[in-house]
Amino acid sequence: MSFKNVYILFFTLFTAVSISAQDAELTTTVSKNKLGVNQRLKIEFTINKQGADNFVPPNFQNFTAQGPSSSISQSWVNGKASYAQTYIYVLQPKKTGTFTIPAATIEYKGKTLSSNTIQITVVSASEIPKDVNDPSYIASQNVLLTTEISKTSPYVGEGIYVVYKLLFSEKIGLSDWRMNEIPQYNGFWNQELEVKAVDVKKITYKGEKYRSIILKKALLIPQKSGKLTIDPIDMNISVNVPTGRGDFFGNAITRRVNHSTASARRVVNVKELPILGKPDGFTGAVGEFDFIITSSKDILRANETTQINVEVNGQGNLKLFEIPKITTPIELEVYTPERTEKVSTNSRGLSGKVLDNYTVVPEYKGKYKIPEVTFSYFNPKLNEYITIVADPLIIDVIGGKELPTNTNENSGTKQTSVVTATNNFRYIENKTTFVSAKKDDFFKSNLFYALLFLPFLAIPLGIFLGKKKAQRDGDLVGNRLRKADRLAKKYLSEAKKQLGKKEAFYIALEKALHNFLKAKLNIETSDISKEKITSILQDRNVDETTITEFVEVLNDCDFARYTPTTNVMMQAEFDKAKMVITKIDKQV
Repeated sequence: MSFKNVYILFFTLFTAVSISAQDAELTTTVSKNKLGVNQRLKIEFTINKQGADNFVPPNFQNFTAQGPSSSISQSWVNGKASYAQTYIYVLQPKKTGTFTIPAATIEYKGKTLSSNTIQITVVSASEIPKDVNDPSYIASQNVLLTTEISKTSPYVGEGIYVVYKLLFSEKIGLSDWRMNEIPQYNGFWNQELEVKAVDVKKITYKGEKYRSIILKKALLIPQKSGKLTIDPIDMNISVNVPTGRGDFFGNAITRRVNHSTASARRVVNVKELPILGKPDGFTGAVGEFDFIITSSKDILRANETTQINVEVNGQGNLKLFEIPKITTPIELEVYTPERTEKVSTNSRGLSGKVLDNYTVVPEYKGKYKIPEVTFSYFNPKLNEYITIVADPLIIDVIGGKELPTNTNENSGTKQTSVVTATNNFRYIENKTTFVSAKKDDFFKSNLFYALLFLPFLAIPLGIFLGKKKAQRDGDLVGNRLRKADRLAKKYLSEAKKQLGKKEAFYIALEKALHNFLKAKLNIETSDISKEKITSILQDRNVDETTITEFVEVLNDCDFARYTPTTNVMMQAEFDKAKMVITKIDKQV
């Protein structure tokens, strides 16, 4: 016996052993689980063992059956042998409805094997393709794009999760895909979520088995009530469709076709937040939150600084509502708060915290109360509003000047009579024989008398200046304005020194602008807003160009800290601020 014959014998014996090692199984598969009453489907019954006989098909009582035709396939792939004998029928439904195709049977080694049952849904008539074997038609029947939404009836401000998926049957393969049009989310605040890698998963969709790939996902927060539309996703997909033929090694030969499809357009019914029970001061917070107010120092000296943090943390629309503002006594210098956001985005929504940081500088010693602050939000899980009240803060200033008060200087005084004694004055001789030795003697000279009466003249002047000083010390608003004017000049000078140091420069420049406003317009620092600045400057007849330039400088101070800035840009910003301050000073 030749070596070639020995190899063939060995291969045949090994293949037989491999096939016999598998359990015998009869399975039923269909080309589709849902079809129109005027369409057809293909049903296949496959036995994986050679030698099975006496195949008995099920009763196709709700269908007209054509067949059977049969095929036998045997292959050897990666050291594993496989065998399959298939009985094929083509079914035409007789009526609409949902029907179950019973099990088929076959005998193998004296045992009767039964296949699985299949459920078929028949709907009204559909357009019949010209050729059911056309690769383009096969691709269209085995590729789907879906849009999944976590909640279809959210409240305004409540986050929902949208996922676009590509589904394709196990009967075909994909080689490439490309998005033609990115969906728009009109009426929603949206944040794209990262899809790190292609992850193929097996799923069942409407009773049929598919493989799925997540293409795109996003967090959406509706900004208004009513019906909002989520646009579909449109794609071009390269599909590998089996031709029904195999190569020399038994691998299926496929044909690549281009297929265009789109997901369904989805509609979300957004509910308005309840009017009943809505608290005063509600600013649109929706989710689950906590509200905290803290200070870095409760006890400090005059002109020291303390930081007051107003923080909202939790999960919800963290970036889309206003944080409550604190109210401070007039004796405390308070600067515009700095906003800090530490928020992450995931499939559950926005989570983290946002806070406003106030810098407070006291001028006079004493105890100052910052009143309690309330924060309200709507909890969509409980369908109710919740209000949190933060306790008041006490700032104890233990050093510094006393807080001046206006007092009546004449109050509390008592007039007394002056009693003159008769013996107090005696007669003094008014003629003498004294002769001065020097004509230019200092005694009784003009300078002598001037210096003699100068203290008497200083007394009313001192009284007058003392009254003016007391009046000036009691003018709290005036003192604050004069101090702000000095600080504006100081910080503008400081900003010039900090040219080249971005952070320090813009902080000093912003403080100079704020204190200039206080000095010229009597605006409290904590109340400064661009809208209020514009309104007050218009009332003072400042021209629109100058107002726009001033607001632009303030905006530049906010944004320049987080963007690349050169020394030339900082010098230009300084010159612009100086020019605008000069213009406003002249016009006001």
